Amino acid sequence: MSWRYIVVWLIIRLTLQTEMFHNLRLSCDQVKTSKHTMHPELIKLEKTFKPSILTKIDDPLLVRYEIELWMKRDDLLHRVISGNKWRKLKYILDNVLSSGADTMISMGGAYSNHLHALAYAGNALGLKTTGLIRGEQPETLTPTLRDMQNWGMELKFVSRSDYRLLRQYKRYDDLPGLKPQQYWLPEGGAQALALKGVAELVNEIDVPYNVFCAPCGTGATLAGIIDAVPDQVSVIGFAALKHAGFLQTDVESLLPRFSNNWQINQDYHFGGFAKTSAELMAFIADFGHKTGIPLEPVYTGKMMYALYDLIAKHYFKPGQRIIAVHTGGLQGKRGFTA
Repeated sequence: MSWRYIVVWLIIRLTLQTEMFHNLRLSCDQVKTSKHTMHPELIKLEKTFKPSILTKIDDPLLVRYEIELWMKRDDLLHRVISGNKWRKLKYILDNVLSSGADTMISMGGAYSNHLHALAYAGNALGLKTTGLIRGEQPETLTPTLRDMQNWGMELKFVSRSDYRLLRQYKRYDDLPGLKPQQYWLPEGGAQALALKGVAELVNEIDVPYNVFCAPCGTGATLAGIIDAVPDQVSVIGFAALKHAGFLQTDVESLLPRFSNNWQINQDYHFGGFAKTSAELMAFIADFGHKTGIPLEPVYTGKMMYALYDLIAKHYFKPGQRIIAVHTGGLQGKRGFTA
């Protein structure tokens, strides 16, 4: 192969990659404007969704402490792409489709709600997907991984040390070795475009409230809520993992403006990400029996346990109205036994 051929090949490749990234930037800018129309395939998919209702929780404990607790039922949106998974992915998917990219690469664990939703969405929208899975490949795939594979996602298992290194790549074009037409999506869909979709769940709430609460894994959902709520509303994120001090910086990096009306509570992780206890599982079962609302023990279950505990400790003022968002992810319950 002559050097002239190699130079021409490199120029063509660089031109294609530059054009794609230019289209991605243009698409991103268009999404930020009110005149932007979503991609037809995404509109078609969204028409299959159900409403996310606001449900008042009736419980004697709440009456005793004079607290109103309402749940934003994003778990009802879709049987697979539910909760904050859809909210975060919506405008990212629109950006990808509008730019002409054809492959999305992201990362997550063996029960990742994010990758599970991405695989389904990619299959529905005609996009190729690749999941970088934390840890060694198991002898038997988890139900979540089987779903992802059945929806066409290519599964690549990476060591835990390499997985941690992947977290440094924050932009859609950051991942080393990314090819033209490929789009990199960080863990949990934590990109600035995610905030636009999360803001829609806030804007759907038609009652006044004092406090807004959400489980917190990567910080993108929390950042979207902080940016969308009225300034006088207090926002509390409940960390789902241990040693979550880094979330403060991650949320701040996603916020388009300074806000001081929020905090991240790190006291209810139950030992770490996806760790549980008999007490937590009993609470989830009891809550489901009383309200008819299913919870999972990784995110929303921990948040609701925390809220009940804080209410009983007089953390909130009598008369306050709290909104708690159910972030879905109920498929993850398959990784736990009662």
